[in-house]
Amino acid sequence: MRSFVALIAGLAIAATLGACQKPVSTAVTSDDMSLGNPKAKVTVVEYASVACPHCADWNINVFQAFKTKYIDTGKVHYIAREALVHDPAVAAAGFLTARCAGKDKYFQVVDAIYRAQTDILSSSQPRGILLNIAKSAGLTEAQFDACINDQKSLDAINARWQHYIDNDKINSTPTFVINGKVYASGEMPMPQMDAAIAEAEGAAKAGS
Repeated sequence: MRSFVALIAGLAIAATLGACQKPVSTAVTSDDMSLGNPKAKVTVVEYASVACPHCADWNINVFQAFKTKYIDTGKVHYIAREALVHDPAVAAAGFLTARCAGKDKYFQVVDAIYRAQTDILSSSQPRGILLNIAKSAGLTEAQFDACINDQKSLDAINARWQHYIDNDKINSTPTFVINGKVYASGEMPMPQMDAAIAEAEGAAKAGS
């Protein structure tokens, strides 16, 4: 298997956040991974990297409470958008693995990678840890290797990330966008999330 570094040779990951932030699209595309009610009045988009420690902290410490309160109750439509930052090679391999596991297991695999992130980033052989996660999601070793070496899929995830940089002006993770408005770059604790969602709900009601 090629090294993770070789997998993302030529990946463009640097960008400068523009002075003007236009509303970010919350329309779901065929490439997006999402949870919850598509007709909810509030859409929360999270730009995150499975190689980002702050993203891992938010996933482990906040996401389940957020999911229980808002996603599972149909109040929020949650969209995950993949960023290739911190360690782009690990991020790309992790997201490709999650996608190859299938949409029904995507978030399960992403969660497992976040929880193993410290070990992955400190390991001289992160492939083995990712392989074990892939196997737990039903992939064989051959499927895992084919997945993370798929140049077409790698080009696609690279292109999506470049689009988020160019069009949405995203340059740090996690970044949360609620009903098109950028609320935070960095971890967003539940009280702050509650306030932002309440604001979005109020604006949606006023505009209806």
